[in-house]
Amino acid sequence: MTNFFASRKGIISVGLVIGCLASLLQYLGNPGNMGICVACFERDIAGAVGLHRAGVVQYMRPEILGFVLGALGAAFMGRDFRPRAGSAPIVRFVLGVFAMIGALVFLGCPWRAILRLAGGDLNALFGIAGLIVGIGIGTMFFRQGYNLGRAQKTYPSVGLVMPLIMAGFLALMLIYPQVADADKSGVLFYSLKGPGAMHAPLLISLGVGLLVGILAQRSRFCTMGAFRDLILFKQVHLLSGVIALLVAAFAVNLILGQFHVGFANQPVAHTQSLWNFMGMVLAGLCFALAGGCPGRQLFMAGEGDGDAAVFVLGMIVGAAFSHNFGLASSPKGVGPHGIAAVFIGLAVCLFIGFTMRKKAA
Repeated sequence: MTNFFASRKGIISVGLVIGCLASLLQYLGNPGNMGICVACFERDIAGAVGLHRAGVVQYMRPEILGFVLGALGAAFMGRDFRPRAGSAPIVRFVLGVFAMIGALVFLGCPWRAILRLAGGDLNALFGIAGLIVGIGIGTMFFRQGYNLGRAQKTYPSVGLVMPLIMAGFLALMLIYPQVADADKSGVLFYSLKGPGAMHAPLLISLGVGLLVGILAQRSRFCTMGAFRDLILFKQVHLLSGVIALLVAAFAVNLILGQFHVGFANQPVAHTQSLWNFMGMVLAGLCFALAGGCPGRQLFMAGEGDGDAAVFVLGMIVGAAFSHNFGLASSPKGVGPHGIAAVFIGLAVCLFIGFTMRKKAA
């Protein structure tokens, strides 16, 4: 049976749906220009389970849980559930850590960079430029034979670990729901102010996450892959979906009065252009070397990819490092520890890229 979502019209449709839903989630309560942000939402999850104690970014984001569980359902329905693992897991974990550090210096993942631009935040232009440069550096390694090795077919239980973790997180959220004016409910932490306290209703957020997980798994939607394919192969298939996301989010923001153009006073953003750029250079390089943007890693984890699950765990741990060690930016900008972390991350990624390539004979 033909998979419509794998076609050009299909990927464009998926981008349009994601863009519309992201802007609607913002309208319904998610933070400004953050209807969907994989990095920010994984950071909030890290705070919700106490891996960091930054009180303004602690919430068990249902969208992330839905991404994985929706992708799992789509994979089973499409007979795409393929348990696999074993391709340089420790490297993928480290790449996940530094991908998160870079994203939190910029204050957003590739999805949020596009949504920030769709909301009028011109600082996002520097982040998107950095993302493209980072992916471009990654393509240089691809041309020289960079490869993390081949994943091996493994037990179904291995492929189900990440979906089960997300199902467990959802159960915790239902068992320990947020209590008014309380920063903790059972074992979960909840923000009382800041971005973590801003969220759409649980069932709507979960429903959107499930739908996006299904559509993205069937279409192979990936922001990193869009720019990689353009640079390496001059292909625009995935890029057409990313452009559709931007257009749809822009249109809905205009309709809902959420478009405010400029550099200053943008929600959860800073105006330090160099570090917006450099943070996403690091993140883009990590995504390229790991083989997928943070959203794509969640979808692959849902379809049984244990290596993608390791990358996701790396990002969650990276969020804890970022806030516990003062690496993440704030609306005031990035601190010296964050700047140092970007350079360390770039050095580590370049080392990985150079040492894991095989030049053609």
